Amino acid sequence: MDLATGTKVDAAVRGVLADVLGIGPDRAAAFTADTPLFGALPELDSMAVAGVLTELEDRLDIVIDDDEVDGDMLESFGALVAFAENKARG
Repeated sequence: MDLATGTKVDAAVRGVLADVLGIGPDRAAAFTADTPLFGALPELDSMAVAGVLTELEDRLDIVIDDDEVDGDMLESFGALVAFAENKARG
């Protein structure tokens, strides 16, 4: 992964979380790789997960198959970015 792709994906994931969860951009900007997501952010419930994944597909032009969705990918901000980067690379 080159830096441009990583930066684009990181920014996209932050934007999706801010937009779909209705959290402020400052809060999303403060996320680190270790920031816990599912189970830690009250805004990220099971219904919001579908919206986050759909929006990531749209913004990054990727397809996320149902069998790829698991708790590990949503455990932390870093895990979600790594998953999205991997999908964006093809």
